[in-house]
Amino acid sequence: MQDTRGDDFSSPYFYVPFGMPVKNHLWKRAPALKLLIPLIAGILLQWYAIVPLPFLWAGFIVTFISAAVYQLISVENKFRYKIINGVSINVLFICLGALITTHNDIRNHKKWFGNQYSEGDILILQLEEPLVEKANSYKAFAFVQGFYRNNAFQKTEGIIIIYFKKDPALKSLGYGSQIITTHSIDLIRNSGNPGGFDYKKYSLFHGITHQVYLTESDYVLLPGKSQNAFFNFIFQSRAQIIAILKRFIHGDKEQGLAEALLIGYKEDLDKNLVQAYSNTGVVHVIAISGLHLGLIYWLLLGFTKPLNRKKFYWVRFLIITGCLWLFTLLVGAQPSVLRSALMFTVIAMSTVLDKRASIYNTLALSALVLLCWNPFWLWDVGFQLSYAAVLSIVIFFRPVYNWFYTENKIVDFLWKLIAASIAAQILTLPISIYHFHQFPLLFLFTNLLAVPLSSGILIAEIALCIISFITPLAKVLGSVIQFFIYIMNTAIERFDKLPFSVWDGMSISILQAVLLTLIIGAMSYWLLYKERKSLWKGLVCMMLFLLLRMQSFMKVQSQKQLVVYNIPKHSAIDIMIGRKNYFVGDEALIQNELLHNFHIKPSRIMHRLYADSVLHVNAISINGKTIMILRKSFQFPTIPNKTNIDLLILSKTPKLFISNLANAYSIKQIVIDGSVPKWQSMRWKKESGSLKIPCFDVSEKGAFVMNL
Repeated sequence: MQDTRGDDFSSPYFYVPFGMPVKNHLWKRAPALKLLIPLIAGILLQWYAIVPLPFLWAGFIVTFISAAVYQLISVENKFRYKIINGVSINVLFICLGALITTHNDIRNHKKWFGNQYSEGDILILQLEEPLVEKANSYKAFAFVQGFYRNNAFQKTEGIIIIYFKKDPALKSLGYGSQIITTHSIDLIRNSGNPGGFDYKKYSLFHGITHQVYLTESDYVLLPGKSQNAFFNFIFQSRAQIIAILKRFIHGDKEQGLAEALLIGYKEDLDKNLVQAYSNTGVVHVIAISGLHLGLIYWLLLGFTKPLNRKKFYWVRFLIITGCLWLFTLLVGAQPSVLRSALMFTVIAMSTVLDKRASIYNTLALSALVLLCWNPFWLWDVGFQLSYAAVLSIVIFFRPVYNWFYTENKIVDFLWKLIAASIAAQILTLPISIYHFHQFPLLFLFTNLLAVPLSSGILIAEIALCIISFITPLAKVLGSVIQFFIYIMNTAIERFDKLPFSVWDGMSISILQAVLLTLIIGAMSYWLLYKERKSLWKGLVCMMLFLLLRMQSFMKVQSQKQLVVYNIPKHSAIDIMIGRKNYFVGDEALIQNELLHNFHIKPSRIMHRLYADSVLHVNAISINGKTIMILRKSFQFPTIPNKTNIDLLILSKTPKLFISNLANAYSIKQIVIDGSVPKWQSMRWKKESGSLKIPCFDVSEKGAFVMNL
């Protein structure tokens, strides 16, 4: 039998071979990479250093003129001044990245409402999307059209999040609705919990800076709607697809996953199910990405095969790319989808022009375009994982695939799936550990199940939408889809319950993540090309990585810290002594896995805690510091010799006055935790201020951290 390992891997995703060598002529095969690197450098420079705009514009103009002049000089002089030209182009793209970053930061816009808004202004808001139902409210993004002040209208720009109290009257609200409100809006704040998700920065990167909660009496709905015809078509199409899926696919988990698989709608997804998919390494089948675009691209190639003639090439290209970009907009145009859409557009274009594109250049070019459009996607986890996974497959698939050879086509197909899964994990490993602090140990088995099954489900869902008007047939197909989604969900949940399904609790810094990536790259280069220099580079990076790890572990051994978490309606305190932890607070937080994982677990991972004990106490003395926790009402007698309290934590709603406490104790610091209602915390803060006792409200300032 002939060994076909030298042939291109048959895949709907790429027309280029996996495992392409990266050693020779990388710059020639990926010229876009020369521009991408300085662009990224400029984005990072401007975000972290903030170079003044006059310097950026001066650098951009000078280097642009220099690069333009270089194109006009003689060949002999081009060779002589090529280094100067190279430097000019690099500086040009560094300045370009910095300028784009400045422009995309909404806070730098002259018309941003945040620079002009004052409490009491009459705001004109326009809903930019249909309402999304939450547990206790409806959520929508709204564009701030402007505001009235002293009967004068000021036009503005910017986006805020509106939470509407659930009410039957909300049925009249939708995409394009315009409302007037005088209700004060609030800046988006982080919880401030150690290691917690930076929601403020995440929102800012999407141009969102404020939020507001409105009841029916807080706003007035203006007549008519201001809608864009194209986006109205997109929203209506999404609503129709969701309605079809809900009509023919039953079961909350099955419906939620079906919606996420087809159009990326995640509002109905079961959160515990998402965690199970994440723990088992197959969450990528839920996120719309290259897998979905690849399948759709493959289907479009099949449907347009009759047009595979030279005179119809451009017609076929327009049909394929038009459908791909329509789907991209339909699912919300997330970075991973845009990357795939750009990549397949380039591949389709190369087919029309009869030129095979380098996958490295395609990836670099798509990243370049996306970052020019929105430089803040550089911080997007989906963007990072998407590019890392594709690049990893491209580089490592062939070497991994060559580990095992079989003539059996079925076994060979399964081995290809396994090899692709292994390859994808290599470069995504540092990113996954840095962001998610875990590594799925069963990813080979789960991907072997979930990838082909989800692909078949996705194709079946597309077919369901096409035949939905044939009710009997659609019901049968919907039941089949529901059954296979149930099988996939059940299998993933059972894998997740295995005690060894995930290596959890890992924490690395961004420098350690970079070193880990360099270790993987250098060692892989050494194994692939037997270059000894790469081995030494990898060993040096490994030594630095281990030294940083040792330093971080030595540091936490001596830590003594108290953290009062900012968790709405809950009390949670961690007392950290070395790597041991003592928890004081609501036991419901321990039992509620979602709340625990979101609010408390990141802090414990960051502090490398391995032991956890629950304390039921009202007072603690550590290192000569006295800490008191009050949850109930008490009568405090006046004592001549006051007891010193270094930290007083007020929790729940005890009926007490700070003045009574001050008569009984000498209080150095008061902390109000997240379980205290706002009206109560305001009263206590006012009393503390009059007595000149420092008072810290975690609901306003974030988590309170104290060194013991």
